[in-house]
Amino acid sequence: MSVRFVVQTGDPVLREKCKEIRTFNTELCRLLTDMKETVRKENGAGLAAPQIGVPIRVVVIDVDEGFYELINPVIVSAKGEQVGPEGCLSVKGKQGTVRRPYKVKAEYRDRYGKKHKLTAEGFFARAVCHELDHLDGVLYTDKAAELYDLPPEE
Repeated sequence: MSVRFVVQTGDPVLREKCKEIRTFNTELCRLLTDMKETVRKENGAGLAAPQIGVPIRVVVIDVDEGFYELINPVIVSAKGEQVGPEGCLSVKGKQGTVRRPYKVKAEYRDRYGKKHKLTAEGFFARAVCHELDHLDGVLYTDKAAELYDLPPEE
């Protein structure tokens, strides 16, 4: 498997509404594995397929609860509110303050097509919302109350 190139702001794939997955096969499994390797290498919390140039409804999220692979995910309910900083592997050098739900419930399929539900709170909920936004062509910068530059990496 391999680490994939993460596209940056300005690439039109980041603004596309992604297509649903209908075929669960070894190609999809390979993509998910590559996405997990990429998010680890980039020290991110999550990655959506359009961020590597593939406009399909697939995300991976790496949080304290473990690694999640969400295929055709849908948020079915959201409660509460949290406001905090967000960054994005496709928006290097910036961070913003974004308002998100504190708790979300989502439905999705796994790499084999089996249906699942999850409940996410706090940072995990923020990551779910952030990554699912990517599937509809929305970046956190579209929702940020303020944006600021990060100090250059050494």
